[in-house]
Amino acid sequence: MKDLVERKRIKSHQIQLLLLAVPGILFFAVFSYFPMYGILIAFKNFQIKKGILKSPWANPWYKYFKQFFENPYCKQLLTNTVVISVGKIVFNMFFSLSLAIVLSELKVKWLKKSVQTITYLPHFLSWVIVYGIIYALFSESSGLINVALRSAGKPTIPFLTSDGSFRMLLYFSDVWKEAGWGAIIYLAAIAGIDPGLYEAAAVDGASRWQRIWRVTLPSIRPTIIVMLILKLGTVMNAGFDQIYILYNSQVYASSDIIDTWVYRIGLEQLNYSLATAVGLFKSVISTILVLSVNKIARKWEESLW
Repeated sequence: MKDLVERKRIKSHQIQLLLLAVPGILFFAVFSYFPMYGILIAFKNFQIKKGILKSPWANPWYKYFKQFFENPYCKQLLTNTVVISVGKIVFNMFFSLSLAIVLSELKVKWLKKSVQTITYLPHFLSWVIVYGIIYALFSESSGLINVALRSAGKPTIPFLTSDGSFRMLLYFSDVWKEAGWGAIIYLAAIAGIDPGLYEAAAVDGASRWQRIWRVTLPSIRPTIIVMLILKLGTVMNAGFDQIYILYNSQVYASSDIIDTWVYRIGLEQLNYSLATAVGLFKSVISTILVLSVNKIARKWEESLW
């Protein structure tokens, strides 16, 4: 009798959990899975009037994939996308982790809270606002930095129109905007470390740097690996919002990525089939990267699944 009551209680509890999950399931079904129907556009000569089903199939089926890879800008687009994306991942993870470690070491509460607030706030600013700040600081004609250089008799620096300077500006602005927000998960991981490990290290005479290197970093290694796997899933994106708002025709050679090119091809030239084919290519590459890195992470028993 008790077993029957217990089974009913568990079943009732499971139903409640399933009901709680329904809104999330519906959200992903409507906005993530249902749109996959549009993948067919990559294999068709899509015409808006005829719709997806009535549009004729491309001949050959890989017509638009071939068209992308034969495009003279393909190599440049792939290179820019990977270089910018990998650079942003490296810089963002490094500074987010460093900030989390520094915050965890701060003992003055008001200072710690102040630093957290200051570093979290940029995350909530849109890239349009960030561009206004960047332009006010780095514009060659009226930016504060170049005005100061000009006043000192020094040559100005074309931050926004030079390939090398612009790419570094992308990294800098991304770190400034997202490093504080990215540090939250590392702070949570550090907070979960057993204080006894630090006490034992201190008794053994370990310095603060040695405690960070020998206790903190090894303890949060699973979190670092999981974050790396998740970020590699976005390696083919490189941040469309940021680049589209910041870049200009003078830095196309170093900043024109797949997403900005797809935007011009798909929405400006209305070549939906080619744009969809490139988007599908990106998704396949990202999936392969995530699966590959996750498989490697299994060796340390710290994979996502």
